[in-house]
Amino acid sequence: MRVLISGASGLIGTEVARQLKELGHEPVRLTRKKPAAEGEVYWNPAKGELDPAVIETIEAVVNLAGATTGKIPWTKRYMQEIIDSRIDSTRTLVKAINNASNKPKVLVSGSASGFYGDCADEWLSEESPKGTGFLSDLAARWEEEAKKANTRVVLVRTTLVMSKKLGALGKLLPIMKFGLGGALGTGKQWWAWISLEDEARAIIHLIQNEQASGAYNLTAPEPATCEQVIKALAKGLRRPAIFKIPTFLMRTVIGLAAEELLLCSQKMTSHRLQESGFEFKHPTLEKSVGYVLS
Repeated sequence: MRVLISGASGLIGTEVARQLKELGHEPVRLTRKKPAAEGEVYWNPAKGELDPAVIETIEAVVNLAGATTGKIPWTKRYMQEIIDSRIDSTRTLVKAINNASNKPKVLVSGSASGFYGDCADEWLSEESPKGTGFLSDLAARWEEEAKKANTRVVLVRTTLVMSKKLGALGKLLPIMKFGLGGALGTGKQWWAWISLEDEARAIIHLIQNEQASGAYNLTAPEPATCEQVIKALAKGLRRPAIFKIPTFLMRTVIGLAAEELLLCSQKMTSHRLQESGFEFKHPTLEKSVGYVLS
């Protein structure tokens, strides 16, 4: 199976490509630079450029392209870049799919837990309504663009990805190793999470499951608060985690990104993913922390 991947150099895209190759499939990576290796294809989503002949040989498309939300603070200019990078990429891929005579069987397109907004202690399934805020509006627009593809469409609502080096934990772990970690704000906000390995495994599972379509929460089945995640990591590192960062300080220093990324509460369920037959390698926080710190 040939799988076209946008955002292939990112945290999740790199792992998806690695796992596909390990399973005997052929990942094809989209790049904005001149292709420098076998399996790379040039595109320019800002201009809507992608060689239509490429799509004719592809069986599945994984759309993960987008400027990171982890670059803070969010200026107005950067927030527009976050939007454009996702909408332009999705629009370019959807156009190529719809114009192809031999269409890919599935488009797995990125989305985010931000779709739900801040929901306190409420359980969030794929049936839960759209929330409010910048990330909620962004996720909704992103999903609507993907739905225009004339093929099976799967929307993966991704949350905190537990990784050994990169992503959100890549910035947090070095601080915690010095014993300077602690809960953010009250620490009572729910953080939906998933290990990087399970994130990529879930995406491949949804490619291969021909019955899968629509939105899926990509989150582990065990819920955890910010404080519980921090304490579990600190325990694994054998370091204290007593330095709480006050809410007012986060709002002052980080701004809107603090509200929507770190202080926001999202207690998501993974029922739909599990009902599709997916089995987690790291279903508990303890196992995921073991994976991260191994």
